[in-house]
Amino acid sequence: MKKIVEIRNLDCAACAAELEELLNAIEGVEAAVDFINLRISLSCETEAQYARAIGTVAGFEEVEIVERGERVVRIRNLDCANCARELQEELSELDGIGNVTVDFINQRVTLSAATDEAFGRAIRLISRFEEVEIVDGNAPRKKERRLKEILSIAVSACFFLPALVLEHISGVNALISQLLYYAAFAAAGWSVVLSVAKNVPKAFRKGFHGGVLLDENTLMLIASVGAFAIRQEMEGAAVMLLYQIGELLQSIAVGSSRNAISKLMSLKSDTAILIEGDSRREVAPETLKADDVILIRKGDKVPADCVLTEGQTECDTKSLTGESYLREVSAGDELLSGFVNEGAAVRARVIRPASESAVAKILNMVENSATQKAQPEKFITKFARYYTPIVVALAVVLAIVPPLFDGYRFSRWIVSALNFLVVSCPCALIISVPLTYFSGVGALAKIGVLAKGGVYLDTLAKVKVAAFDKTGTLTEGKFTVSAVHGDERTLSIAAAVETLSSHPLAQAFYGVATPYEASECEEIAGYGLSAAVNGRRVLVGSARLMRERGVGFEEIDTPASVVYVAEEGTYLGCIEIADAVKADAAAALAAIKREGIEKIVVLTGDSRSRAEAVAQGLGADELYAELLPEQKPQIARELKKQGVLMYAGDGINDTPVMTESDLALSMGTLGSDAAIEASDMVLVSDSLAALPKAIRGAKKTRKIVLENIVFSIAVKTAFMALSIAGVLPLWLAVFGDVGVMLLAVLNSTRMRLKIK
Repeated sequence: MKKIVEIRNLDCAACAAELEELLNAIEGVEAAVDFINLRISLSCETEAQYARAIGTVAGFEEVEIVERGERVVRIRNLDCANCARELQEELSELDGIGNVTVDFINQRVTLSAATDEAFGRAIRLISRFEEVEIVDGNAPRKKERRLKEILSIAVSACFFLPALVLEHISGVNALISQLLYYAAFAAAGWSVVLSVAKNVPKAFRKGFHGGVLLDENTLMLIASVGAFAIRQEMEGAAVMLLYQIGELLQSIAVGSSRNAISKLMSLKSDTAILIEGDSRREVAPETLKADDVILIRKGDKVPADCVLTEGQTECDTKSLTGESYLREVSAGDELLSGFVNEGAAVRARVIRPASESAVAKILNMVENSATQKAQPEKFITKFARYYTPIVVALAVVLAIVPPLFDGYRFSRWIVSALNFLVVSCPCALIISVPLTYFSGVGALAKIGVLAKGGVYLDTLAKVKVAAFDKTGTLTEGKFTVSAVHGDERTLSIAAAVETLSSHPLAQAFYGVATPYEASECEEIAGYGLSAAVNGRRVLVGSARLMRERGVGFEEIDTPASVVYVAEEGTYLGCIEIADAVKADAAAALAAIKREGIEKIVVLTGDSRSRAEAVAQGLGADELYAELLPEQKPQIARELKKQGVLMYAGDGINDTPVMTESDLALSMGTLGSDAAIEASDMVLVSDSLAALPKAIRGAKKTRKIVLENIVFSIAVKTAFMALSIAGVLPLWLAVFGDVGVMLLAVLNSTRMRLKIK
């Protein structure tokens, strides 16, 4: 079983890594702790193991499990992690409000309210908190964003720049410039001082939590105050001013990346027109249920997954699938939520409620993507866990020990220690790496490729062998009867039996009229069907089924799929079923080879002659035909020995082989929960055209992550060495922390660019 557990009060990346280790130590449990979104992805074999995991989570430090029934308030403009903690504290102090969590990355507040009045008080508090706005709420919109930070920086600069000038003018009292530097520090640093003051009691609440106390605000405050203590007023003021400028730029960059992801929310329709008899009324899409009839006008977004009941129109699917052309839709065709009607007004019947629609599944997959961590993310979490305490200890040693052997020059070594401490903060990695993967998942979603997490982007970037199911993946999967051979009853009897089957080939018979009615239908996996028609036993299936049951027949040679029919052991005839190769399949396979895929393999249960006709036309390297369902996983295990294996199929019939592959990709199956559960990535459309772009996007994501890791560690290591050597000014040490973090975050925003 797989479950997502929402949590709160996990405020330390190192603690998250420790909790993840504890959970994975439980036999039969696989866990991924998402520190940013406060979620735990649990995979357990039994209920008992799940209970043990939940007990471990509930007993870990201050962590609490979010209870069901809590309300989620979506917000915007909360661009500061410290502000998020402050808002959470203020909400927790309200009467009737409990279990408050403020999610800084995904911009939402989760809370439980004893009464509607209490919930109203919480909404008013949120709407009045600094620049925060409630999405789709009635909160007043602020005209200025980040006004407090900008004013603080501007006032600080107004004191700092004159002080810098006066300091270098002879004859001016030094006290004036010193006072101006203190004023510049106060203007820029008051929020930092306030944040540190609030963190001190938190750090010692229910034990000591170093991650809370030794955050970036504390390190910068120590560095700035330390500079003033050793009469380096310019350095002390510069540290705080530069730090606040860096924080502002960082919040802008992070907010911009977050907004790029949140634009996916625009896929949702705000309203729907419900038809009830002769009347029409506007309703919220969330209220729609299966079998409701809705009107979709020209220019309207489709509010829920539905089927066109009459007429025809054209839909723009670009926002959902990444395809730029218009799709023609006729009566009986399915429309996914998020499509835009570009033709005439039409009526449609809802087939799934909004909560289970294509858009809901897209947003859910993107929001939950952080629960599946890539290896670099796990590395950074563990790295920060051991790295920060070590460098803090080294800074203390650097301030105390060397002066004992250097003429007791404590001032010189304290500056080096302060520099060392400022540079040491690993925030550049902790913020930029998850943000890059989150942006990568969002970038792929824009082209119609949904990934369950960053780990699957990493896997896709390393794929060397790509295996494809034939039917519905490389071919259209829209079957039609092209020819009938034999007894005149052949088609009618086959249609009666096939209408009881869920196999894709059965689609060819759905519109065939038949006087017969089948019963006692038995599906013989990989062979066909056995059923009773008018009291007589009928076999409908492949040539293998005929041979298996000892039926005498003549096998025909044709590129089409063939269904053979026998009645009471007597051969009646066969039916040819056509299935065209997708128009863009050959180009897509050629493109993925250019992206580094070394081998393309086709796996199918179809006959070898028909499979070869498809594989040769597509340029496949290997073909495995006439496979039974249990044979595909065996072949997948062999293919994995040749490199990282991706398997693309329909996500339902191919679940066993998907489980064996390194990366499972399902095609155009957003309507199926089973398909999404079985696969790691989903192509929203049935087209393979987006797959080469997805591979390029995955490689770009991984490249940016590695660039940030190497760049951040290299620069910080160099700055630490310069700090020890005593040649690094304190203000430049700030760049070694805030500057590197800003550059890493800006580098991660490259994933927002269009994947070409």
